[in-house]
Amino acid sequence: MAELATIARPYAEALFKAAGVGDQARFAEQVQSLADVAGDAQLRQFADSPKVSAALVFDLITSVVKTPISEAAKNLLRIVIDNGRLAALPEVASQFHTLVNAGSGVSDAVIYSAYAIEPAQLADVVAALERRFRRKLNASVVLAPELIGGIRVVVGDEVLDTSVKARLEQMRVALTA
Repeated sequence: MAELATIARPYAEALFKAAGVGDQARFAEQVQSLADVAGDAQLRQFADSPKVSAALVFDLITSVVKTPISEAAKNLLRIVIDNGRLAALPEVASQFHTLVNAGSGVSDAVIYSAYAIEPAQLADVVAALERRFRRKLNASVVLAPELIGGIRVVVGDEVLDTSVKARLEQMRVALTA
C-alpha cells in the first residue's frame, strides 16, 4: 500500500485550492476535527467492516464532530470514505495545515522548556525566534524537564538547542575527544 503522505497529498492540495483565501484557517480547523475523529482505531475498524455502508460511516463521523462542518469539508469526508482512504484523513489534515502555513508565511514552532514559561517571557522568546528564523511563528510550549535548563526549539526541520543538556553533551564530547 502507498504511503499515507502520498495518498493524502492530492486531497490536501485540492482542499487548499477549493478553500478561499479567507476560509483556509476555518477549513483547517474543520478538517482537523474530522481527522481527530477519523484517527480513532475503533472507528476505523467499524468503517472497514464490509457490513457497514459509507453513508453510515459518514453520518457517524459528522454526528460525533463538535465543530460545525462546511459543505466542502463534508464533501472531502464523503470522497475519503468512498475511496476507502479514511485512515489517510489525519495526514490530509496535517498536509493541509502545512499548506495553509506556507501560504501565509507562518511556521509552527515547538518550544521545549525545562520549566513553564510565563506569557510575557514567551512573547519575548517568540519575538527573538521570529528574528532568528526570519518568519512568523505559531509557537507551542512543551515541558521537558530532562533539558535541565534552557530551551530547545523545533521549526520544521530546523532545531535550535540552547539547553543545559545539549551544552553538557558538547562538553562531554570535547573532553573525550
